[in-house]
Amino acid sequence: MSDAAAGEADEAVEPDDPPVDDSADEIRDEELPEPTPLEIAEAAREIYLTDLQRVSAEFANFRKQADKRNQEVAARARGDVAERLLPVLDACDLAISHGDVGAEAIRSALVTALEPVGLEVIDPLHAPFDPNCHEAVVHEPTGEGTPGSQVVTEVLRRGYGWHGRILRPAMVKVRG
Repeated sequence: MSDAAAGEADEAVEPDDPPVDDSADEIRDEELPEPTPLEIAEAAREIYLTDLQRVSAEFANFRKQADKRNQEVAARARGDVAERLLPVLDACDLAISHGDVGAEAIRSALVTALEPVGLEVIDPLHAPFDPNCHEAVVHEPTGEGTPGSQVVTEVLRRGYGWHGRILRPAMVKVRG
């Protein structure tokens, strides 16, 4: 083979190479337009607005959670104060049972002051026995032929609750 034929053979191999794309070079050479100061400011505004909305929502949620916790703590604290007053109410009940008229006014004033803020007096005389809010300390049998439902026949010590939570169950005598 001659040199000319060998050169032509080399050129025949070259067409398998991918064609060179000059348009990519042209795009790289072209500069993208610079954003205007107005476009930069609008983009920054959108970022700041999004951040402000997110932080505002987080703060509103935090405030709601904090208010809820504060209300729970305050209610629990009031319940603790009411629980500490139970011995005073018991002393008044005992004094009343022994005929002291002055203790009745004190007990009435305490109950009147505490009931509107959540105190619940559990005085279940002749009510069906409920183990959730009554403590049976004495059981008396029912007569023969009487159905077996348990009924409170005597309240030995009143019970108290605070906003649906039992502070102390009523101590009762149960028949049945």
